[in-house]
Amino acid sequence: MTDGIKQQLKNWFSDVDKVVVAGIGNPIRGDDYAGLKIAENLQNKVSSNVCVLECETVPENYLLDIEIFHPTHILLIDAAILGIQPGETKLVEATAIVGFSIFSSHGLPLRVFCECITKLIPNVKVSLLLIEPLNMEFGYELSPEVQTAVDKLTAVLLGLLT
Repeated sequence: MTDGIKQQLKNWFSDVDKVVVAGIGNPIRGDDYAGLKIAENLQNKVSSNVCVLECETVPENYLLDIEIFHPTHILLIDAAILGIQPGETKLVEATAIVGFSIFSSHGLPLRVFCECITKLIPNVKVSLLLIEPLNMEFGYELSPEVQTAVDKLTAVLLGLLT
């Protein structure tokens, strides 16, 4: 994780009123667990204007929870094959993923999920914090590269959300 991502996140959170942080991933598919692990790490450690959701592979099941919380910002955290080095991260605006090549292991494409959110909550700011996986095979733990990214991102997010 670079200092650039840290600064991007700081800028992204600068005008937050209420934020949903949604961890997405499969806990038994190696590095696909990254987003979910970050959400687990944040649970009960953030301020009351933050709603942390552990969505696993079905973020669409949390649409009502997100709508009821009525956030100004939504950060979706997920592992995604971007073609960069394992453990590297990108912060991507949801509006940019239409032309952005993202491979994800979940049934509903994140692009469709983001479209649903923006229809439910007008003017919400939605971004994806994506982590390049090394291994997404069943039965594996987080790779050292992705574990390092998870630890650093957790620390950054705790600094911004407490």
